[in-house]
Amino acid sequence: MRIDRFTHLLEVYETLGPGDLFVGQVPATPLKEALLADLASRGVRLLPSVTAQVIHGSKCAQAFLLERWMAPHTRVAHRRKVLLDTLGDYKRLGITAAVTKHPHLHCGHGVRLWDNLETLYSCMSLDERHYPFVLQPFETVAADVRVIMVGDFLEAYARTNPDGFRKNLAVGGSSRPHTLDGGQHEICRQVMDRAQMPYAHIDLMITAAGETYLSEISLNGGILGARVARPDLERMKRERLEALAQNLSGDGTFR
Repeated sequence: MRIDRFTHLLEVYETLGPGDLFVGQVPATPLKEALLADLASRGVRLLPSVTAQVIHGSKCAQAFLLERWMAPHTRVAHRRKVLLDTLGDYKRLGITAAVTKHPHLHCGHGVRLWDNLETLYSCMSLDERHYPFVLQPFETVAADVRVIMVGDFLEAYARTNPDGFRKNLAVGGSSRPHTLDGGQHEICRQVMDRAQMPYAHIDLMITAAGETYLSEISLNGGILGARVARPDLERMKRERLEALAQNLSGDGTFR
């Protein structure tokens, strides 16, 4: 059975099993992770994949599973001891400033810069509800690049903001077209393969030293600053999923 609507998925949920296919995303509800885990354990196939949907909805999952492409010493602080140990490592490495990224906040609202590591520890330890979050050393950013990839389609643009370290266009930045070099394009491909994403909105951080690191990745994201129109982008995404669904073999692999 193929299912294309989440409401239909819920209607036939208990009848699903190996060979069934859900094409679409499970909405961000408190039950999302339970639904994804249960469907996967019962052999139900999903497009985008379970891994892609988990990574899409969690900055912490991204930092854990995609750490190799992120800035060195990026960590997921899921409890107080991990934070304290990581800050101790930072001090020994001579890292004096850090950035935290908190889940479920977008447009740069969850990104915070800490010039003092002790202040960071004190603030985060006052309330356990701050955990988990992503922690990484502060890097001077030369370019913050948004990359949109769907099949053979690619558009990249750099975002700048002279009034703050957050480069998001939603907080007053501006954009210009950006041409990916071979290394940057390969990072995007590798990250998409690891995340099992059929399409992606990828944020790359290019440092003042010329290094390129993954900042974030998602299945859907803002396109403010992009030349592609939203209806055209959504059409390409639907066509990409349809092509993958048609090439899905009985054992769940792609032909």
